[in-house]
Amino acid sequence: MSSNSEKIRELARERDKAMLGGGEKRIKSQHAKGKYTARERIEMLLDEGSFAELDMFVKHRCTNFGIEKESYYGDGVVTGYGTVDGRLVYVFAQDFTVFGGSLSETFAAKICKVMDMAMRNGAPIIGLNDSGGARIQEGVNALAGYAEIFERNILASGVVPQISAIFGPCAGGAVYSPALTDFIVMRREASYMFLTGPKVVKKVTNEDVTQEQLGGASIHSTKSGVSHFAVDSEEEGIALIRKLISYLPQNNLEEPPLEVCTDPFDRRDEWLNEIIPDEPNKPYDMYEVVTAIVDNGEYLESQRSFAPNIITCLARFNGQSVGIVANQPKFMAGVLDINASRKAARFVRFCDAFNIPVVTLVDVPGFLPGTGQEYGGVIVHGAKLLYAYGEATVPKVTVTLRKSYGGAYCVMSSKHLRGDLNYAWPTAEIAIMGPEGAIEILASKEIAAIEDPEAQAQFVAGREQDYRNAFANPYVAAQYGHVDDVIEPSSTRFRIIRALQSLATKKLVNPPKKHSNIPL
Repeated sequence: MSSNSEKIRELARERDKAMLGGGEKRIKSQHAKGKYTARERIEMLLDEGSFAELDMFVKHRCTNFGIEKESYYGDGVVTGYGTVDGRLVYVFAQDFTVFGGSLSETFAAKICKVMDMAMRNGAPIIGLNDSGGARIQEGVNALAGYAEIFERNILASGVVPQISAIFGPCAGGAVYSPALTDFIVMRREASYMFLTGPKVVKKVTNEDVTQEQLGGASIHSTKSGVSHFAVDSEEEGIALIRKLISYLPQNNLEEPPLEVCTDPFDRRDEWLNEIIPDEPNKPYDMYEVVTAIVDNGEYLESQRSFAPNIITCLARFNGQSVGIVANQPKFMAGVLDINASRKAARFVRFCDAFNIPVVTLVDVPGFLPGTGQEYGGVIVHGAKLLYAYGEATVPKVTVTLRKSYGGAYCVMSSKHLRGDLNYAWPTAEIAIMGPEGAIEILASKEIAAIEDPEAQAQFVAGREQDYRNAFANPYVAAQYGHVDDVIEPSSTRFRIIRALQSLATKKLVNPPKKHSNIPL
């Protein structure tokens, strides 16, 4: 038997050892918790047989506190590249079976290597997180490893798509890498993210709180907005990532993928002509409009349960990937507030970074008033959305369905923020404010002079009707060119597709600068 044959057998034995991570006992423990191993997750994520692993035989180099007596191939993270629907992606998956997935110097170096490769080769990077945090025995080297990863997240931002899935613990400094990425997926009841855990919170603030209450998927998908998607299983989360990737380009120099469209581009939905209620304060469901106009009624919504007064989703028009931002009159009348502004601004900036056109569906009565909003900085947060739309150079198509009042009119991709094509339905109302508030200001003295309550009510009703006649229609804005055309609601899909086709060769460059100073 040749020595070469023996060496090949040795390679196979070492590979088998590496594939076991922290060992069969810990793999069984992972399965008992209803969790998959790092390699099982990668296998689900990537096309069959496409994964090429890197740094399989890396081990830690630490000698503190006796940790040198225990080491494993891979050192707690599986890294490499493969394909999703035939398209290249880079991936790392933290392995909880090795030191609880804790981060070491070599662990971080492995992640940094694939992130550097993703940047050089212009492909998305996907991180599957399941880690107990920094490896305490490594001290400052572990902290340095986190910071090295963060720096790469920052440099990759807007260059290649970055997606994070949280399938277990993610605490302390570890949370900042996912927070720097474009999208975060969390699994309900099995994952959590927080800077300081329940024990520290109890000691410092005397609050009694569980891990789930402090940083579970439900909290981050409803209250904080940290998570973009909440799923019930790892299978659902990984399928969602594959679907998300299908809407995105490989990098900022590519156009989004174009799919074959089986939905007629000139399809009309006549019932849209009747969806706006006659009563101006009566809500309707914007999801019905979105479903009606996009290809096959399909879309992928981001942050569905956070700030539901605004909808942000990816969809397709005639096979072309598009980002949709839409006010939702069914929730808080579609008003803009701090959370809605933050949510939509981040989404618009993501779309702009990756050459994804933005379609905006407007029905907004204004910004939410009150001390809670003003003390919380609604001015600055609203300015984020204003800034995002004004800065964006991708094709921007806006359709005003009903209300568009005051500063919210300006903010929601108006013509004045370089909106390319701005349409309005015949039901659109574009004005400084609604009739009630306007008449209270415009005719306050006349109203006060009328002593009889019935006569006063008739006067107010008449003046409000005059105001509606003047502004409760899109034609004044159209006269000034602030609206490019008034369109039949049933033709909205066709008009948007035609607009996007006309904007396919759009070229717009912002003034040279080191970087912008967005109001954070």
